[in-house]
Amino acid sequence: MSFRRKLLAVFALAVIVSVVAVAWMASVVSSRAFAQVNEERTAALVAQFRREFNRQGEDVLRRVQALAAGEPAIRMGLALSHGSPDYAAHISEAKSAAESQELDFVEFLDNQATIISSAQWSAKFGYKEASVSNLAQAASHDALGLFAVRTVNVGDKLLYVIGGRQVDKRFLANLELPAGMRVMLYQNIGGDLSSQFLSDPSGRVQQINKLAPLIHKVQQHGQETSDIVRWSPDAADDEMVHAIPLKGQEGQLLGVLLAGNSRRTYVELNRRVRAAALMVGGGGILLAILLSGWAAARVTRPVEVLAAAARDVAGGNWNTQVEVNSADELGELAESFNRMTRELLQQRDQLVQTERVAAWRELARRLAHELKNPLFPLQLTVENLIRARQQSPEQFEEIFLESSTTLLAEIANLKAIISRFSDFSKMPHPQLQRVQLNEIVQGVGRLFQAQLQASNPPAIECEFELDEHLEPIAADAELLHRAISNLLLNAMDAMPQGGTVRLRTWKTDTSVYLEVSDTGTGLTSEECERLFTPYFTSKQHGTGLGLAIVQSIVSD
Repeated sequence: MSFRRKLLAVFALAVIVSVVAVAWMASVVSSRAFAQVNEERTAALVAQFRREFNRQGEDVLRRVQALAAGEPAIRMGLALSHGSPDYAAHISEAKSAAESQELDFVEFLDNQATIISSAQWSAKFGYKEASVSNLAQAASHDALGLFAVRTVNVGDKLLYVIGGRQVDKRFLANLELPAGMRVMLYQNIGGDLSSQFLSDPSGRVQQINKLAPLIHKVQQHGQETSDIVRWSPDAADDEMVHAIPLKGQEGQLLGVLLAGNSRRTYVELNRRVRAAALMVGGGGILLAILLSGWAAARVTRPVEVLAAAARDVAGGNWNTQVEVNSADELGELAESFNRMTRELLQQRDQLVQTERVAAWRELARRLAHELKNPLFPLQLTVENLIRARQQSPEQFEEIFLESSTTLLAEIANLKAIISRFSDFSKMPHPQLQRVQLNEIVQGVGRLFQAQLQASNPPAIECEFELDEHLEPIAADAELLHRAISNLLLNAMDAMPQGGTVRLRTWKTDTSVYLEVSDTGTGLTSEECERLFTPYFTSKQHGTGLGLAIVQSIVSD
């Protein structure tokens, strides 16, 4: 992966992670805030419910006291004191009393708990309640409400006045609810869960099965609980419903107050957060692309230019320079690169000059050494001729003939030495053409076959391992022949006691290889370091030019 793509990936990942983190934090914070608001609104609703409950309870109590002190109660009390009353004569008293006091429930009973008059069940007169001790509980058997009981003493008889008001949707309608909140009341009367026992100020709740798990939890444990109720597939219709038990004086469960908080605001907020996150993420990714493009232009392009320049320098073009377009770190790097190439050129020129001087010195030393040997016998021969001419004229002719032979031999030796040095200094430029390397190797082997198999010195075995599928290469056949010949001669010199020399060729996808190896004595570490140095030799009669010529040919 290129640096530009890595930069884009890093920028995009940073944007995505940041947007997701912000969206997640916003969701968590909004969820906690919504939960806290729900708790506060529910607590405020419960407190308001209790205040309304107490207010209406006190109101019911005042109205029942008014009924107990009213004329109908006194009249029924007098009837009881005179013996068995005519219950039918009082059939409408309770209903009239309930209407006058705006009560949902009114009953008059004697001291035996026999109903004298009932507002809600007119035909119930003459019936007896189960117990005089808990008339309010008996009255609330079929409805959840606020009830009060008062007695009227007339003579030795007691008249019980019971009045009450149902806690139903009218009661709930008196509560002031915040926006997005509603309250419902389930009356724990019947054994089975039924929508007729669930009141809502707006009417009956049809999907009571959605509330069933909460109501059952309260019925089983008698403790407040809460959960999310899903009314439809749309999450915006969900409600956080708190179920609060309503208990009687003896701890029995009378009903369940259900406070529902709409999650529409929270859901819509989350949707907006997600939509905003998607928009910001998309914009951030687009910005990341632009930033990565700018960074690539600012950072990667100069680096690519420097990399290309470094490849040029590695390829031998030490004159390479890069343009400096900034004064920052990249500019400093470019300037350092340019300074490096200039210093490399200076050092190369100094090195070339130093090597040239050293080469001339070595050449002069080698020439002096090579020429000194034949010049000394030449000098002695000429001196002998002069002495013979002066001292023995009669023997001069004989000495002249011998000296002439010596002079011609040494002059020939001088010419050979000069010729070898001249050949090395005049290495021809290679003329490249398509040649078969195997044919050249085999030609060299045939040329030296007789010399290799000579019995004195011991014979040297020549082995060939040539790749039959070798393709033609571009080379100078004559110079390549000369290089292989020098390598073969060098191998023969390294095996004075005989041995094996192996010539091997093979190819790869991009190259053709030639290897010449022998079983000779090998080289010391010092000889390896100076192997291709001109005029360096470890042989007694060597010139030190053979491997230097091979290296020069292969380099060309």
